[in-house]
Amino acid sequence: MSQVLLEGYTVDEILELPNDELEAIVLRDEPLVFKAGTANLLGRFKVAADTLVMELAHVDGGGEGALPSLASLARQYALREGLSFIEWRVHAVHCARPNLKLRRVLERRGFTVQDLPGTGECYRLRISMNGMQPEDMGRPEPTR
Repeated sequence: MSQVLLEGYTVDEILELPNDELEAIVLRDEPLVFKAGTANLLGRFKVAADTLVMELAHVDGGGEGALPSLASLARQYALREGLSFIEWRVHAVHCARPNLKLRRVLERRGFTVQDLPGTGECYRLRISMNGMQPEDMGRPEPTR
């Protein structure tokens, strides 16, 4: 399987960026449009206390592993930075043209629909990094 590039970078190349650069470009808690493989995504990312918050508002196209690549990047970053949790928030509840495959994948992985203050209704999954090892990074995320 070929590696999915995020805005033309591999996961390893992104992780090699200095923290101040990552924070200035990605971890700003502002909407960000980016390409992962053939998918176009709209997301917002931030570190809040001990949690990496990954919020996806729109995913268009893809299918070759864009979300697993993003998950791998999130796990590696969270482990490197000593974060305790990764929290996914996916706004796929009330779409004009729902992606039923995405919904099935999210539900199978343990995401639940929740109404979060300041976020609204979304699919949410909070993953504990406690006990996760570097060799777990390529594996599917645990369902909780």
